[in-house]
Amino acid sequence: MCPRLPLGLQRSRLPQRATVAAPRPGFADLMAAFEAAPNDRARSALLLDVARRVSPLDAADRTDANRVLGCTAQVWLASSVEPGTGALRLRAGADSALHAGLANVVLSALDGLAPEAVLAFDASALAALGARWGSLTASRTNGLAALLGAARAAASRALGHPAFPSLLVSARGVAARGAYAEAQAAYLDPAPEAVQALADALAASRVGVVAHFYMDPEVQGVLAAAARAWPHIAISDSLVMADRAVAMARAGCRAVAVLGVDFMAENVRAMLDEAGHQDVRVLRMDAGAIGCSLAEAAEGAAYSAFLARAAAHPSPALHVVYINTSLRTKARAQAAVPTLTCTSSNVVASVLGAFAAVPGVHVWYGPDAYMGRNVRALLAVLAAGPDEAVRAVHAQHSARSVADALPRFHSFQDGMCVVHHMFGAGVCQRVAADYGDAYLAAHFEVPGEMFELALAASRRGAGVVGSTSNILDFIVAKVREEAAAAEPRPKLQFVLGTETGMVTAIVRAVRAELERLPGLGELQVEIVFPVSPDAITTPEQERGAGSASLTLPGGVSLIPGPAGGEGCSSSGGCASCPYMKMNTLSALLDVCSALRDPAREAQLARHEPVPYTEKVAGRSVASLGCETILHMRDFQKEGRLSERLVADVLARKRRA
Repeated sequence: MCPRLPLGLQRSRLPQRATVAAPRPGFADLMAAFEAAPNDRARSALLLDVARRVSPLDAADRTDANRVLGCTAQVWLASSVEPGTGALRLRAGADSALHAGLANVVLSALDGLAPEAVLAFDASALAALGARWGSLTASRTNGLAALLGAARAAASRALGHPAFPSLLVSARGVAARGAYAEAQAAYLDPAPEAVQALADALAASRVGVVAHFYMDPEVQGVLAAAARAWPHIAISDSLVMADRAVAMARAGCRAVAVLGVDFMAENVRAMLDEAGHQDVRVLRMDAGAIGCSLAEAAEGAAYSAFLARAAAHPSPALHVVYINTSLRTKARAQAAVPTLTCTSSNVVASVLGAFAAVPGVHVWYGPDAYMGRNVRALLAVLAAGPDEAVRAVHAQHSARSVADALPRFHSFQDGMCVVHHMFGAGVCQRVAADYGDAYLAAHFEVPGEMFELALAASRRGAGVVGSTSNILDFIVAKVREEAAAAEPRPKLQFVLGTETGMVTAIVRAVRAELERLPGLGELQVEIVFPVSPDAITTPEQERGAGSASLTLPGGVSLIPGPAGGEGCSSSGGCASCPYMKMNTLSALLDVCSALRDPAREAQLARHEPVPYTEKVAGRSVASLGCETILHMRDFQKEGRLSERLVADVLARKRRA
């Protein structure tokens, strides 16, 4: 099942000027040719012909900043503004001929138009492309939507944007600035009847709930309120979800609902089994797959080759795998190379701990390419000293030892989260220009530009780079610091460099501090979303008579802005993860109902994590994959690699 696409093709609120033009005549001719083609084979041949008509994209334009996420192939879209006319010039390339054809179809419509015309482009003009095209797969349809969204983002950048939307939290309440922020704020105080209905359903079915911070604001708002009546609800990051699920099982819950992506449900299932709670059911919120671009990157041949290089290296090797991967990935990794699971909050400590525990060890990190690059950048900063700063991160290291270890750090380069990818160069330029005095909070998975901004801010006490929990703790700590200050400031401003699902937990925590610390008086805490301000629903988009279709070929709907809790654009950050938004309150209520109805057992079985029946190195996937998580537990408890893991690293190298 494909997730709802967050790249809405909404009309611009900008006034139409004389320079605005409709798509070029060549686009209409091309659409007519596709419509006239007798079959799918002929349409595919035409698409390949379109790909050959345009000059290849220069290598200098094939950058991360120009990468179009959402395509199964690598696709790039570069843009510039034509001097004098102000027209938007677009250039595209792809490593797949069919995707290059789709990209050039988009260019045939939009290249050379005024930016306003690109923003106002009617998505229904592409309906002919997929009206009778049975072989245009869902993934390629998604890629077409992503291309259109990237072109629209380029137009937005060309026109310039107002300040990012934000929420202003004070003792008097929450004020929203901008339509996107209004959409987030709408669910901070949910309807009491919805809250009670959920609490009653969970209690009647004895269902515990573990939900990730990236849930839709509506879901988080109702869950947080329902937790007052049914305490077995936890909203957290990936690491804590499994621990909370075990606690719920011990408290008598007969099922745990996991609101997240599939690998999170797998991890919860494995840890419940490890703790002896095989009888407690684990249920996902969709009968189909709830994927994750980052986890899927670790399932491919490229990652297997990465692990093979680690295993074949002549020096001792330790693989540090990000927790946001499947149990199958963890099991296969452990079979190939001794593997330690990490989180975004402990990845640096894990890497430094490995270097301290095993002399000469090479550390292989994956699959998140941005996190790997950011870890390398942070190690390079530590290697420059002073030693006091290094020891504050890891007591057994000095600047010299980190410098010596840096060449032995290797990271996978082809995995990324589609959410955090959007926090690239364009966003950072706007953050640096307009929010120089704000606190910056960035997830460890963001691209290097945002990481460097937040890291620089952290060195002067004005920023944090880390996990979702690190970001939340940082904001709360700054609010508390202000309460203790001799002359508190009237406003604190935080730029949120991660998924905006975090805002529900942040607002809840800030409100609690403002209520607990009356000395804060009139303090205002502003949470800024570095998302595209135009990634919102406008009146022109409402469905109705005369409105443009918001459906792409293949019947895939475009969810424009906060109508679906979305707001993704490469001219701003990616406001929300489309995979996480597949988790809904209606699905949770339906699962609770099914648990009480034996006749719906077959339906309920489709919501369980996929059972891994295959063996890896003679062991079950769950057992072997779980071993890497237990290594992390040992590391967290002792502050160093376990003797068992160190022995495995050395023994495998001796056998090799």
